Formats: sequence, structure tokens, C-alpha cells
Amino acid sequence: MDGVQPPAIRYPWSEPPAPGEAIEVADGVLWMRLPLPMALDHVNVYALDDGDSWTVIDTGMSSKKTRGIWEQLMSGPLSGKPVKRIVVTHHHPDHVGNAGWFQSEHGAELITSRTAWLFARMLTLDVQENWPQETLDFYRSAGMAAEVLEKRMVERPFNFSDTVYPMPLGFTRIKQDDVIHMGGRDWDVHMGNGHAPEHATFWSRDDNLVLTGDQIISSISPNLGVYATEPMADPVSDWLEACERLQSLAHPDQLVLGGHKLPFTGLPVRMRQLIENHHGALERLIDDLDTPKAAADCFAPLFKRPIREGEYGLALVEAVAHLNHLYHIGSVSRSRRADGAWEYQRKG
Repeated sequence: MDGVQPPAIRYPWSEPPAPGEAIEVADGVLWMRLPLPMALDHVNVYALDDGDSWTVIDTGMSSKKTRGIWEQLMSGPLSGKPVKRIVVTHHHPDHVGNAGWFQSEHGAELITSRTAWLFARMLTLDVQENWPQETLDFYRSAGMAAEVLEKRMVERPFNFSDTVYPMPLGFTRIKQDDVIHMGGRDWDVHMGNGHAPEHATFWSRDDNLVLTGDQIISSISPNLGVYATEPMADPVSDWLEACERLQSLAHPDQLVLGGHKLPFTGLPVRMRQLIENHHGALERLIDDLDTPKAAADCFAPLFKRPIREGEYGLALVEAVAHLNHLYHIGSVSRSRRADGAWEYQRKG
């Protein structure tokens, strides 16, 4: 109805569960939290009660500390019942990190999208002791600050295998429009994109629960990054398409269980915010490109705040993503600088 404001975003719980503890957010659905060694210092994981066993959604980064917390959870809130299934929403280490441990040490079945499994296993096996030339070339093409690049070059590169437990062969695939039974409910599978390719989300047919991983988070916008693996990727386009498609499934009373931050209601409002956030960033960026700029020169219009050293890498790959999108839709042109960086400029 015209003039009626949609319900706002609300947070039923103001505090997360303590380490090793769980909060029951719905009948047979437990919310737990694991630590991460970074600015975003946690990941949410969930356990769904299947009667004689549990299905776990996401697993945290691989470390002895995290597996120790899992053992506390399994003997405590999970009541000693076995974890028979691991569902991984997407391939990033804070979500897939202990999946192989659950498979190898606990006999659990891994369920995920084909793209997530292939990416995770490929990256885990691709151990680099020195920086690949392709990655250094990519950083230079993005205009990475010389002092940042020099510091990186003397450090060992990050490897997936540093934070992802070895993954054995074998997984069960889920895909768009599948239905999976977990925790006494049937869930429709809808794939997101942008933050990670073929990112699985789950929408309960039996009540108002939605498991969203990092595709939809309450108070932060997931990182959309371009990397040396696919330097001309357009994750912003993938993201906007997924958000607009998932928006049609959103209702105000759904309880959204995301991969970070707090569970919330008010999903239609949040979906609109997520879409508008990137349209706004693109508008600010193109207004700033009357003079040519490399990706590393575009932080101010994109993020509207200073970027600290620990955020520089994520900011850079997100800047490349937004510039790639403007280039693919024909709004900007680009040319090589003498130092190898691509500079982008508004057309017309």
C-alpha cells in the first residue's frame, strides 16, 4: 500500500553465543560462532537436528584451536550425537576450512555446490612458496602501491592449505532448485553469486528460516573481489543479478541466519540496501573518473572512509571488480600506464 513503510531490520539477539556454546534460534536449529584471525573476527556456523545426528552448516577456518572448539560443541550443545553431514555454503576458508576434518575424522558427508568443491580443492592443492608471476602482474595492473607490493614480495604468499584442512575425494552436489531435508524441514536451494561463485543459500518451506552464508549479511556488504585467477571477471554483475533474483523470495518475517554478524528479520529492506549500496558505489566511482585512475586510486569514492593496511588487499580487489563492471558495460575506457597499471576514464 502506498505510504506504508516496510518493517525495519531487527535483531532478535543482541549478543552472539560464547565460544563453545550455542543459542537455539528455532526448534532444532543451533547458532554457534567460531573465531577468525582477522578484522572480521568470527564466522557463524549452524547445527540442524536430524534426530539421531546433526547437519552442520559451514565449519570455520582450519586450526587446532577451532577444532578444539568444535570438540567442545559436539560434546556439549550437540549432545554427543554424531555430525553426519557438513553443508558448505561457499568455498572460502572460513566456511570450508574444517570440512575435510569432518569427512576424514568423523565420517561426515560433504554437501556443497560443484563450483565450491572444485575451487576449494584446487586451491588447497595449489601450494605456492613464492609469489606466482601472474599474481604480481595482477597487483601491478591494479596499481598496487609500491611499498605494499614490496612488502608482499618478501613474505610467503597466503595458501588455502594454511587454513583449509586436506579435503579427501568425494562430495554430494547441490544445485539451483534442489530441495534438501535438514533439521526436520525441507529447504529450497537457491544459488547466489558475486561474493563467491555458486554460493548456496537455503530457504525453509516449513517456517520462516533462511540460511544465507555470506550472500546476505545483516550489517556489512560482502566483499566482491577480482583475482589473478580471472582478472577480467565481473562479480558486481553476478552479485546484482543474484540479489535481484533472491529479492523476490524475501519476506519481512523471515529469520535470516548469515555467515557473519547477527541474525535478523526485515530481509526485503536488507536486500534493497545491498543492491543500492553497489549502485551508489558505481555512481560515485564513475563521477570520480573524469581523470584517469588505477584501481588503487579509487578507494575514496568507493568506500568513503580510510582504508587501513589490513584492509588494503580486499579493498584493491573490490576496486578492480567495480572498474571491471564499468568497463564491461562500456561506461569507461582503459589504457596502460608506463608502470603496467590499467588506468580507467569515463567515456564521453
